[in-house]
Amino acid sequence: MHYLQQRFAEAIAADKLVVIEGDVLSTDLRKLAERPVIVGNLPYYITSPILEKVFSLRGAWERGVFLVQAEVAERVAAVPGTRDFGYLSVLAQVQTNVENLFRVPRDAFKPPPKVDSAVIRLTPRAQQAADLEGFLRFAQTCFRQKRKTLRNNLADKYGKDVVDALPEVKSRAEQLSVTELIALYEKLAKHIV
Repeated sequence: MHYLQQRFAEAIAADKLVVIEGDVLSTDLRKLAERPVIVGNLPYYITSPILEKVFSLRGAWERGVFLVQAEVAERVAAVPGTRDFGYLSVLAQVQTNVENLFRVPRDAFKPPPKVDSAVIRLTPRAQQAADLEGFLRFAQTCFRQKRKTLRNNLADKYGKDVVDALPEVKSRAEQLSVTELIALYEKLAKHIV
């Protein structure tokens, strides 16, 4: 912390940079600035909760640049049809444009961690889902048991007859794009049991 304050003293004095020492999960990010750029080296064991907190700003930020575990970067940026595509991918991609910029090898750190890292850039995008909260709950249900088909994950909530009428439910969630998942959610939203 002291290093950052010394290294960026001019930017801090000019109100171009705010360095916050504290627990990110208990910090009110809305009070930082209007549309801040958020930058951080995210602790690997709480990366998902931190990203969820940033996403809760609902686009009221300009962009985020984060150093994360390489495997997390791959999951955030994963494309449909790959093993890494999951709920974290959908959570990030429905709200942001995701760029997996570059890997950082473990030997770049002292002491070196046991895993490689990567830098990702997230830029908020226009809301794709009309009911974002409802869609995210739906996406969690879709990926609840990742190896099962959408039919098996959704039948209890929407009813087997309604679900069986849709051809895409024969697939697993990881096989559908975010746009296809949103379309499926909008079809099923009218049929909640």
